[in-house]
Amino acid sequence: MVPSAAMNKSIKTVVIQPENAKGKTLPTVYLLHGYSGNYSNWVNKVPAIKALADQYQMYIVCPDGGFGSWYWDIPNDANYQYETFVSKELINYIESNYGVAKDRSKRAITGLSMGGHGALYLAIKHQDLYAAAGSTAGGVDIRPFPNNWEMAKRLGEYNEQVDSWNAHTVMEMTHLIKPKSLALFIDCGTEDFFYQVNTKLHEKLTYMNIPHRFLTMPGAHNWDYWSKSILYQLVFFNDFFTTPIK
Repeated sequence: MVPSAAMNKSIKTVVIQPENAKGKTLPTVYLLHGYSGNYSNWVNKVPAIKALADQYQMYIVCPDGGFGSWYWDIPNDANYQYETFVSKELINYIESNYGVAKDRSKRAITGLSMGGHGALYLAIKHQDLYAAAGSTAGGVDIRPFPNNWEMAKRLGEYNEQVDSWNAHTVMEMTHLIKPKSLALFIDCGTEDFFYQVNTKLHEKLTYMNIPHRFLTMPGAHNWDYWSKSILYQLVFFNDFFTTPIK
């Protein structure tokens, strides 16, 4: 349980500590779950990540992101301050209680679906904290889905709050990415309902000359795909931690 002063409650969080970590200062990957999921999804659905944490000697931290939070801070709603929780309170807690590196070059964030969008959203907004970010099957543009996943409850109706929706979608945040600031890895299955928004984000990043890695593989929006894609995500982060961008 990680205390959150912003939400006046404690948040369940899985911390995967690699074997033989004692006495070492290791990198951290924050791994976010999807809509209607919870903190235990990754470790239960893909138990292989424990072996990957050992292999790559990295901590993997899986916080609970609430139901449909999209990892945003919602003004005047004390139950939805998940940007503050993940990018301030959680990082402070992990770095105060575990043998992890406190340098941004050893800190990454990724996730699936809602968590994929959340990871990129948080990384772009907090480039002083994260040096690498990923998204697997992420809802990287929320605007094509105005009636889905509790988003209108957080942001208001899309047709009435267009500016708010634009400010909260990764697709409209690419101009905020500073040159050589973030190492980015985006993947999505070709049968996923988020496939089109991911290819559009890839095209926009390419057009804007923002370096990133983009991977597509056969697969739908399910754990069969995510259990495979996380292997590529963690390899990417391990490579980055070994030779970060200059």
